[in-house]
Amino acid sequence: MEYQTRLESEIDTIAFGMTLAESLFEGGRIYIKGDLGAGKTTLCRGILRRFGFEGAVKSPTFTLVEPYELPELSIYHFDMYRLSDPSELEYIGVDEYFQPGNLCLVEWPERAQDRLPTGDLEIQLSIIGRSRNVLLRSIANESLCQEVAKRHRLKSSAIGHKLTVGDDPD
Repeated sequence: MEYQTRLESEIDTIAFGMTLAESLFEGGRIYIKGDLGAGKTTLCRGILRRFGFEGAVKSPTFTLVEPYELPELSIYHFDMYRLSDPSELEYIGVDEYFQPGNLCLVEWPERAQDRLPTGDLEIQLSIIGRSRNVLLRSIANESLCQEVAKRHRLKSSAIGHKLTVGDDPD
């Protein structure tokens, strides 16, 4: 099942991340896709804000991973944009981050090819004018996807149709 919404501003993107975080207290693997400037790091900022992190949230483009050891959860923010070869992930011990109870937020997961464990959710951000279109889909955790959709009041529809915000999910 897929869910879709439109975010009109950076504030909306942060709010969506905070709502998403409400479903992530037990950890998970969130794969975030989109072109440069689509709002991937802003979405991560919203998630981190919900868990109490108030500092600067920047994309870990050069370090590949930025750890956040927070009272409620360990969060690892990955950015695979500059990954030149997926085998580089072995050097940073990527498997150690993807442990049960940790939350891994991965920007540009497609660049890691098959070197990452299966994600729970995929979020695709697309720029449409000044707003962002968000497509939320389950990879390996349909119940998590449905919970996020319910919390954000997303309505599902057949794939390929416009989906709306504001109604209860099916």
